[in-house]
Amino acid sequence: MAGPVQSIERAAAILRLLASGPRRLGLGEVAASLGLAKGTTHGILRTLQNIDFVEQDPATGKYQLGAALLHLGTSYLDVNELRSRSINWADALAARSGEAVRLGAPLEGKVLIVHHVFRPDDTLQTLDVGALLPLHASSLGKVLLAFGSVPLEPAVEAGLEAYTRHTLITPERLTRALSEVRELGWAAEVQEMITGEAGVAAPIRGHGGLVVGAIGASGTVERICDAKGVPQPALVTQVRHAARAISRDLGAARW
Repeated sequence: MAGPVQSIERAAAILRLLASGPRRLGLGEVAASLGLAKGTTHGILRTLQNIDFVEQDPATGKYQLGAALLHLGTSYLDVNELRSRSINWADALAARSGEAVRLGAPLEGKVLIVHHVFRPDDTLQTLDVGALLPLHASSLGKVLLAFGSVPLEPAVEAGLEAYTRHTLITPERLTRALSEVRELGWAAEVQEMITGEAGVAAPIRGHGGLVVGAIGASGTVERICDAKGVPQPALVTQVRHAARAISRDLGAARW
């Protein structure tokens, strides 16, 4: 029986490394992390880039997972499985935070709401399951864009619709915001889709660390944010903990 192919093993190791964290990595970082020569690492990255498994940021030269690989990662996961693995954690998040919780997955350039837990009070609320939200104006959508679950270019080409005066409607502002999401590991929306409402979301990862969905909490700006309009740290922590728990249930390594 033939032995393992070293170049494939090294390519797989690079892909796992890029999938293991929220930020892009430079050539030197990848090579040092895996103990490979820079020339060898660069050749593998170039090959992976040619087949869209890896993308390189033209501004920084750093690498991240490409759209083709991310599509493979999300295609295996049925939204019903995503929902079933998330229900208990979403319910617990709503109970702890006192806010409405929604679970989103990518669908045809939008965010499909696959699960919705009402805010635990007696106010009149409308079920959002099945609704499609804009990628650029929702915290769930920003997570999917930032971590490559859906490509950015089609969304920009289709036009970034202004839902409120706070909506990010220029590619430059949206790109900067998505870069910040990758650095922080979570996304926020503050009156960008609906005036007076805000939300926080974090990525849900499946096998190999690929982002397959997002979970978020939303409510009035006064409850979600502080006096300066910044999301409450305690809520951000609760949302991220729920996302990590669901990710572990879906087979993601610790991250």
